[in-house]
Amino acid sequence: MRPQPSSRSIKYLIGRIFQLRSYTSHATFEPLRILFCGSDEFSITSLRALHKEHERDEGLIESIDVVCRPPKHVGRGLKDTREVPISLVAKELALSLHEIDTFTKWKPPIPNGLPINMIVAVSFGLFIPPRILEGARYGGLNVHPSMLPDFHGPAPLHHTLLSGCQRSGVTVQTLHPERFDQGTILAQTPYPGFEHGCSTVPELLTLTSSKGAEILVQSINNRLYLPSAKGPNSLQDDRIIAAARAAPKITSRDRFIDWNTWTAEVIIRRHLAIGPLWSFVKNARKVRRLIWSTGFTISEEVASSTDLPVGRLVVFGNNDCADERVAYVRTCDDRVLKVDRIKFEGGVEAPPLRAAKKGDMIDHGTPRQHDSMIQVLLSMDSVDGH
Repeated sequence: MRPQPSSRSIKYLIGRIFQLRSYTSHATFEPLRILFCGSDEFSITSLRALHKEHERDEGLIESIDVVCRPPKHVGRGLKDTREVPISLVAKELALSLHEIDTFTKWKPPIPNGLPINMIVAVSFGLFIPPRILEGARYGGLNVHPSMLPDFHGPAPLHHTLLSGCQRSGVTVQTLHPERFDQGTILAQTPYPGFEHGCSTVPELLTLTSSKGAEILVQSINNRLYLPSAKGPNSLQDDRIIAAARAAPKITSRDRFIDWNTWTAEVIIRRHLAIGPLWSFVKNARKVRRLIWSTGFTISEEVASSTDLPVGRLVVFGNNDCADERVAYVRTCDDRVLKVDRIKFEGGVEAPPLRAAKKGDMIDHGTPRQHDSMIQVLLSMDSVDGH
C-alpha cells in the first residue's frame, strides 16, 4: 500500500494547480529561468542539451543556474579535493554555479532580478524541499533512466542490468514535494522500451543519458509542465505498473557470491554490472574475504566431467612454476569459470596460486580426481555476507 499524501503535500499540490490555471487561463508563459540540480555524466548530458536550447532560443530558456554538492576531500590525509563533475561543465559553459550540501536556509538565486521559475533535477541525490518548489512558478522536472514506476529508486541502471532486462527506457516526471520518483509522469519511452545491448553501467548510462536529455528538451519545448498541455496518449502501460520493481542503492551485500544459487551467467552478469564480486573463503586455519578482482570467463578447456566441487577454487599443475597459472571454479549449474587474478582483502591483486600462497590459504587436502590438481580455496556458502 502506498503512503497517503500528507496535508502539507495536498496543500502544495492544490496551490500549484490554482496558480498554474491562473497563468495558463490568460495563455501566457514566461521564458524559463532554470535552477538545474545535478552531479554526474547522466545529468551533464541534460545540462548541455538545455544550454544548447538556451543559446538557440532565449525566449524559451532565459537562464540556467547550476546547483551541485561541494568538492570532496580525498586521498591520504584528505589533502586533495575532487570536484563534482557537473561543476566543471557549469564553469565551461559560463553558468552560475552554487555548491551546497543542504537546502536549509539556502535561497535560490534571482537571475536578472527575476525569480527562478523552473527546477530541473537530474541524478542529483538531494531532495528538493517544498519551499524551493513552491517558489518556482512551473514547479520541477526530473529525468529518470527507467520506465517508471519500474526500477524506481537511486540505482535504476544497475538493477536493469542485474535483472537481465534487455530493454530500457527513460521518463520525465514532475518533482514530488515529499518523495523521490512519485511525481506525475509527463513523457516516457513507449512500451516496451528500446533494446540497449549493454552489459556495464557506463555503457547504459551513455545510452540513457542522451535519450533522457532528448526527452527533457522535447518536454520543455512542448511545455508539458503546463497543466493544459497534453502528453502522449498512453504514458502508463498496465504491464509496466504490474511488473514495477524497486532499484535500491547497491551495497557490498549485492556483490557477495551465493555459490549455491548463482549460475555462471548470473555471476558474470553481476560482475560486469557491479563488480568486483567477493566471497568468504577458508582453509583449516582461517577465514578470509576473497575479491574476484578481474572477473570470470566460461572455460571450455576444462571438461564438465572434471570433478570440481561447487565453489572450490583449484589450479591444475604442481607447486613448481605454477604462479602464473589460472584457476577454475565450478558453479551450481555445472559450468566451469576461469579466473586469472584474485585479491585478498588488504592485499594486492595477483595470479590465484601466488595470492593463495602469500595469504597462507593453500588447502593441502587430498586431490579428488587428478593427481595434478592443487586444491586452493573453499568458498564459504554458509557464512553470511553482511
